[in-house]
Amino acid sequence: MLINLPHILLAIAALLVVVSAVQPLAKRLMVSDTVLLAVVGTVLGGGAAYLMEQRVNKAIDDVAGTLINFPVNAEVFLFIFLPLLVFHGALSIDVRRLARDAAPVLVLAVVAVLVTTAAIGFALAPIAGVPLASCLLLGAIVATTDPSAVVGVFRDIGADSRLTRLVEGESLLNDAAAISIFTILLAQIVGHHEPDWLAGGVTLVVSFVEGLAVGFVFARAMLFVMPVLGGNRAAEVTMTLALPYFAYILCDEVLGASGVVAAAAAGLTVSAIGPSTFRPQSWSYLTDVWGQLAFWASSLVFVLASMLVPRLLLGMTRWDLVLVGAVVLAATLARAVVLFGLLPVLRWVGISQRIPIRFKVTILWGGLRGAITLALALSVTEHVGVPAATQRFITILATGYVLFTLLVNGTTLRFLVRALKLDQLSPTDQALRNQVVAIGLGEVRDRLRDTARDFGFSPQACAHVLDMYERRVKVETAANTFDTAIGDRDRVTLGLITYASQERAVLLEIFKDHGLSRRVMENLLWTAESMIDGARSEGRLGYIQAARRRLRPTLRFQAAQWLHRNFRIDTPLMHCMAERFETLLLTHLVSVAMSRFMRRRMEPVLGARVTEVVSDIVARREDLLADAMDTLRLQYPGYAEALESRMLRQIGLRQEADEYASLRSESLIGEELYEELSRSLDQARRHIGRPLKFNLQSGLDMRIKDFPVFIGLQEAVLHDIAISMTVRFTVPGERIYRPRQKAHSVYFISSGEVEFMQDGQEVRLGPNEFFGEHELIHGGRRKARARATSFCHLLELSAADFQRMILDAPQLVGRFERLAGDRLPSREVVAEQDDGEDGETAEMRYVTATPEPPFRIADETRDRVSEER
Repeated sequence: MLINLPHILLAIAALLVVVSAVQPLAKRLMVSDTVLLAVVGTVLGGGAAYLMEQRVNKAIDDVAGTLINFPVNAEVFLFIFLPLLVFHGALSIDVRRLARDAAPVLVLAVVAVLVTTAAIGFALAPIAGVPLASCLLLGAIVATTDPSAVVGVFRDIGADSRLTRLVEGESLLNDAAAISIFTILLAQIVGHHEPDWLAGGVTLVVSFVEGLAVGFVFARAMLFVMPVLGGNRAAEVTMTLALPYFAYILCDEVLGASGVVAAAAAGLTVSAIGPSTFRPQSWSYLTDVWGQLAFWASSLVFVLASMLVPRLLLGMTRWDLVLVGAVVLAATLARAVVLFGLLPVLRWVGISQRIPIRFKVTILWGGLRGAITLALALSVTEHVGVPAATQRFITILATGYVLFTLLVNGTTLRFLVRALKLDQLSPTDQALRNQVVAIGLGEVRDRLRDTARDFGFSPQACAHVLDMYERRVKVETAANTFDTAIGDRDRVTLGLITYASQERAVLLEIFKDHGLSRRVMENLLWTAESMIDGARSEGRLGYIQAARRRLRPTLRFQAAQWLHRNFRIDTPLMHCMAERFETLLLTHLVSVAMSRFMRRRMEPVLGARVTEVVSDIVARREDLLADAMDTLRLQYPGYAEALESRMLRQIGLRQEADEYASLRSESLIGEELYEELSRSLDQARRHIGRPLKFNLQSGLDMRIKDFPVFIGLQEAVLHDIAISMTVRFTVPGERIYRPRQKAHSVYFISSGEVEFMQDGQEVRLGPNEFFGEHELIHGGRRKARARATSFCHLLELSAADFQRMILDAPQLVGRFERLAGDRLPSREVVAEQDDGEDGETAEMRYVTATPEPPFRIADETRDRVSEER
């Protein structure tokens, strides 16, 4: 019978109604909604087949025929649903936390698939009566896991977040590995040639690498053009919807690479960078829309795939049940070997954290199979080049194994997790919970008392409710073991994590009101997350190291300085300087705002002593921040004032918006007036949000006049010197040059401090001093070492420009000689000891060190400059 479009749409609508009804029923039955959807789909498919055989009446036959002949095949699953589900799975993962478990995730996603494929293939080959290649093909089909049911159970009962992350990370990439192996084996079966394992391995690796590259490039390109959309949420979501299909289909159909890996890489890239690219409101809207799309897609996938089960199981025999049992046993043993044999090796070599035995048992039992396995089995039946015996063998065993994992593992997983006590808080989290609840209930009780008094509630009702809260406070206080269960070091670590997390929240709040550029936001968020990760992994030291990295110039900044110094290309450095100014100022403002949070929220929970320690750690970071900020303010006071004025105006606009929102909530202004006021605020934000222009040479003519070596020079000479100088910014500890290095420049310190070490003598140079001139005048390589001891703003003059300056102003030679001599002792007393002939007597005599020869211009340098002139 022919199925027209209205019938198809009506069937989809009916299936969506079924999906909606299954959700509350699954909670009532305490089973995974995915498992229940699979059961419902199987019943629908089997019931439709039965009704078609009975021929009840035309209307029922039409409904049954629509379900049986529904136009869905393997390509529908693999090209419509799979890119969407893979992208959403990657989008919902915390990439930074997943990176800490990258090694075990890759082992579970790739190595486990290979081991499972081999184990099933070699276990079935002697007893199945089909070639080894067909058995291996079945192993690849059933090696891929489906996380939807497992993750749903974990979230329902509150399982450990790391366990959920491991399962999600594994399923994200094992689809790609399984599909790649499936494609290689299917081509060999259709081509009737022996498997080439080496070529297959190379193909698998190349497919993965190409997929990663394509997904990353496509995602970065999309994020790069996203600001052009002007914050239109619908357009932004539409762009992200197109992204996984572009990456998946291009890799799968054009490049021959892994489309699944490309979609996953695109999703991970957006997950990592998206929060700093999209405004917080847009990011929240995007994740909500993608969550709904993924819910529809995953539900329909399970229902539609399950409806195919009765058809795929046609002709099943008792011997097939034995073979299904062999598949179950081989797959379980292979997975156990990886979990209990290979993962401990990763920890032993130091590339992975310990994974508890309870986690491994849960991952072993939670290896459910689902729609992707059924879709791959269906694609075998649709391939005309596959022998009929192989088609029957694969479809029956793959479908039987899927049903076993869903009906046995899926229905008992919840009880296993609870039996292993994975749904319980750790002792540290439990102690923190008691502390937080006790404090929170006390504050609620006090506010409730004030509310009852303000609104005139009866004393009896007030006393009853307050007594209830009082009893709860006493219970939680009695159970509170926070002071004894958590040591001071752990509490300090917890405080640093809390501080960095709140700092991240404040940054997102600023970004929401267009008060922060996207690139600055990306850097600040990345650093805040690095501080959280550093505190989690290494405690106080990790936090401090991550905080210091925020103040160091980025690779982009260093590249811009290189272009400025070598090619006089100023635009990149101007943009980087503007961003650095904004980064430092915002970091300072956020730190000031965080002081109130520490007093009001952290101190009651973590205690005064721990809060004081955290304050001291943060204060050290503040000192470095103030040093870096003062260096820039001193050199560019006009830009600093303009930037601070703009930020203050943005704060004012935020307060205006809050005031108008409050007036609307109190019904003092209507909706139309509120919308008009909001539009005027948006226009003002766009006007203020225009980037300020940064001028590297601003005030340089005036600054070089402060150097004693340049006092009294003609304005024309000073101007030539100013336009010849380039700017260099250094951080504490940065090496400027080292001994035996070729001399290219002389440096003038505009602000900061430099340590100058020569012949064992250490000299500290400050503002308006210079260094590095000796080798340019005398010739030869560097004889000293120069290192920044603070944030410095240096003015750099190349060797050629320096020699040209000397020729234009010969009197500078004497000045350099005099000023350089003033900073080093001119007379050294050296003790020499002469041993007597018998070695018993010694004579000490003092000699005057010979001063260095006067400054002279190296002949070869003078000749070169003369030729240039």
